[in-house]
Amino acid sequence: MSITKRRRVIAGNWKMFKTQAETRAFFSAFLPLVSGVRRCDIVIAPPFTAIVAATEAARGSKVGIGAQDVFWEKEGAFTGEIAPPMLVEAGCRYVIIGHSERRQFFGETEQAVAKKTKAALSAGLTPIVCVGELLEHREAGRTEEICETQFLGGPGALTPEEFSRILVAYEPVWAIGTGKTATPEIAATVHRFLRKCAEKKFSTEQARAMRILYGGSVKPDNIQGLMAQEELDGALVGGASLDAKSFASVVNGCESAQ
Repeated sequence: MSITKRRRVIAGNWKMFKTQAETRAFFSAFLPLVSGVRRCDIVIAPPFTAIVAATEAARGSKVGIGAQDVFWEKEGAFTGEIAPPMLVEAGCRYVIIGHSERRQFFGETEQAVAKKTKAALSAGLTPIVCVGELLEHREAGRTEEICETQFLGGPGALTPEEFSRILVAYEPVWAIGTGKTATPEIAATVHRFLRKCAEKKFSTEQARAMRILYGGSVKPDNIQGLMAQEELDGALVGGASLDAKSFASVVNGCESAQ
């Protein structure tokens, strides 16, 4: 399948880190370091309590704010959950859905991922839908099976119009927080497979247009090697996104690798 030029995205997932004060301090240090970025989009997903602080701190910049999860109902008796319109009101433009930690620790299923994705799209949010295999799956040669199941059950449950408005993130779980990173070639192979899944489910044109981010121990010292692969349309960054200088190095590495 020929590759069409897709705009890259670097998204930072802060997970359960940073207070509002720490969020403001981060943006104060980070924004000047990425002021020259023109060729890739920047997204930061702070914890729920820091979303408004992040939105205010990022105002006037090109940084988009995202959430790390969302529920599929607009309102109701769902203690502890956050509805899509609430995220929009707080200033979010993006939302991460189906992260491996949500699947692993909170039992999130493909059905839940699909429902959350549809609800987020209805509210005008851009979902970043995650798929990826565990170490045991990779060692058993089941990477493609797991990724296809997660893709078809999540993004594959969307209409073609809905699908055109999402981002996909491939995150090999064995490479998250372990210091291990899928080689650029390993990542590109899985990205190509996911594109074939999209081609079978939707169309060649939509498969070519789909942006797939790589997530798994992305750091300043490996971003350029990863971005040298045409199949990689950016990165979903965890630990390296918590430090302003480190995350700026990742963003600028992506920019220079275009």
